[in-house]
Amino acid sequence: MGRQGRWLKRFALLAAVSLVVAACGDDDGEAPEDFKFGMILVGPQNDQGWSQAHYEAGLYVVEQLGLPADAMIVLDKVNTADRPETSIESVVDEMVAGGAQMIFATSDDMKDGIEAAAAQHPDIPMIWSSGDSAWADGKGYRADLTNLGNIMGRMEYAKMIAGCAAALTSQTGKLAYLGPLINDETRRLVNSAFLGARYCWENYREQDPSTLGFEVKWIGFWFNIPGFTLDPTQVTNEFLASGADVVISGIDTTEAIVRVGQAFAADEAVWAIPYDFRGACAAAPAACLGVPYFNWGPSYVDAMQSVIDDEFEATWLWLGPDWDDINNPDTSAVGWVSGEGLSAEASASLDDFIAGLGSGDIELYRGPLNWQDGSVFLTDGEEATDFQIWYAEQLLEGIVGASAAE
Repeated sequence: MGRQGRWLKRFALLAAVSLVVAACGDDDGEAPEDFKFGMILVGPQNDQGWSQAHYEAGLYVVEQLGLPADAMIVLDKVNTADRPETSIESVVDEMVAGGAQMIFATSDDMKDGIEAAAAQHPDIPMIWSSGDSAWADGKGYRADLTNLGNIMGRMEYAKMIAGCAAALTSQTGKLAYLGPLINDETRRLVNSAFLGARYCWENYREQDPSTLGFEVKWIGFWFNIPGFTLDPTQVTNEFLASGADVVISGIDTTEAIVRVGQAFAADEAVWAIPYDFRGACAAAPAACLGVPYFNWGPSYVDAMQSVIDDEFEATWLWLGPDWDDINNPDTSAVGWVSGEGLSAEASASLDDFIAGLGSGDIELYRGPLNWQDGSVFLTDGEEATDFQIWYAEQLLEGIVGASAAE
């Protein structure tokens, strides 16, 4: 695997924006006393998932750079259901008016708004997490937006680990993946989990890879919106009823681990793998095999320091784990924490698998691989490029579920 508007009335939005107070650490840098930055979250800042991971990264930035206690201006639940009248452009306008000298937009869903905001505020450095606007070789490259960079973790590795943990544990050979909406990012993460599961089913469980079931169902958004998405708890119930005994979550919130935890507590042999946030297993520790999570803090510190030093450049960063210690909070962009539900035997095999990924001895994005419709993705021995992985056209052959929205 190689090296990814409508205005609100001013006072209405300002009432919704909160200044987050965090304890500052030692002052290791030369940050201006009035320095502020904006953090736009798609979900609740305490969702135990995607948005909380970004929120805590903001707190990490404040601490590591010795920024003022009120340096982070945050607005959460910025999505069409929770804030239907709120545009990303208007949020940025208000954050800049409130003194923000840098903006983080933290969802793929914010693409149009943050690109428009970057054009409207060319002197304000911005990061669009998960985007490709600064990737010169990418489909969405915007050479004109010299103030908009991208940061994304190579979650593909951690999803491979999650898939492996699921295959090492499953007693039925039926794995389920609770998906959000369908796009390139979510397809490539499902594919990565599947590749990890298939490898470990064959090489550690010594089973025919064709006997492993892997199904994905999509709820329609990053988290549950009643009346708009499928109910992730109900989808999890359907997985369990169909015989799946491990549910891998790809949504921003914890419904899968909560529901599986209830079944586990009723003596069912079922497990789950939540997503995004290091502490997500806390929702049901005994049923949790582990969690693949993002650690945005170190890269956000680097980006912020470049702004403070007046050296910011719009770059596209797709950052992998620190293979010396994938859980190092100061160096690794993604990580994996094993849960109580993972057996000692499975844990030993998983450690071996992780070591193989880190050394390059295990390369899962290498052909032959086909797309779900049977067309060739990678020929025999061909290694996927970043472009091929990032812009995943379909799910892989062997996965049951939709590759595109109907």
